[in-house]
Amino acid sequence: MQCVRNSGGRVESFSAQGQIVPVVTDTPQPFHPGADNPHGSYLMNKTLIAAAAIAMAGMAASVPAIAADEYNTSSGLTAAGAPLGLHGIDPVAFLDIGNRQEGTAVHTAVHDGVAYYFTSEANKDTFEANPAKYLPQNGGFCTFGVSVGKKFDGDPAYADVMDGKLYVFLSEEIFKAYQKDKAGTIAKAEANWKKIQNTKATEL
Repeated sequence: MQCVRNSGGRVESFSAQGQIVPVVTDTPQPFHPGADNPHGSYLMNKTLIAAAAIAMAGMAASVPAIAADEYNTSSGLTAAGAPLGLHGIDPVAFLDIGNRQEGTAVHTAVHDGVAYYFTSEANKDTFEANPAKYLPQNGGFCTFGVSVGKKFDGDPAYADVMDGKLYVFLSEEIFKAYQKDKAGTIAKAEANWKKIQNTKATEL
C-alpha cells in the first residue's frame, strides 16, 4: 500500500515500510531562482562570471598587442587587461627619488601594452607625460643577459640607474658581474637589444 503526497511541489509516495519514494510526473514544477534554490544561485553565479569575462575581454581588446617578448612582464593580466611590468615597482619613485616602492593597482598606467603600477596618481601622471624617461631599459629584461644575447628576467631588487636610465638584473650574482664593467655591459646590451628585441626569449 502506498500513500501519495505533494511536498513543496515535489510528489512523494510512502511505501508500506514507511520509506519515501519520489514519484516522477509529467507536470512541470515552478522554478524560483534564489537562496532557496541552489540551482538558481548556480545559474546566477555563472551569469555574473560570464559578464565579468566579457568585460575583461573588452578591456583586453582595447590594449595594443605587444610583440613577442618585447617587454619583460609578469604572467597573467592586471585588471587593466595588460600584463604587469617591472614587477609592480613604481618606476617614477625609483628614478626620481631613488626609492624602490611597490605601486598599487589603484594607480595603473598602460603603455605599449604593458601595465605599470604607481604609488600615487601624481606619479602615474608624471609617467604618462614622459614614459620613455621612466621605462626600464632593454624592455625590463636583465641588462647583463641582453649583453650576451639572452632575455632573462629583470628583478628591480637588483637595479642600477646610469645617466638617468633604469637597468635591472636577474640576481645578485649577475649584478656583481655587471659592476665589474658597467659601461661595457650597457654598450653591449644596447647593441644586442636592437637585434633581439622582437625575438622570443625561448628562441635565444
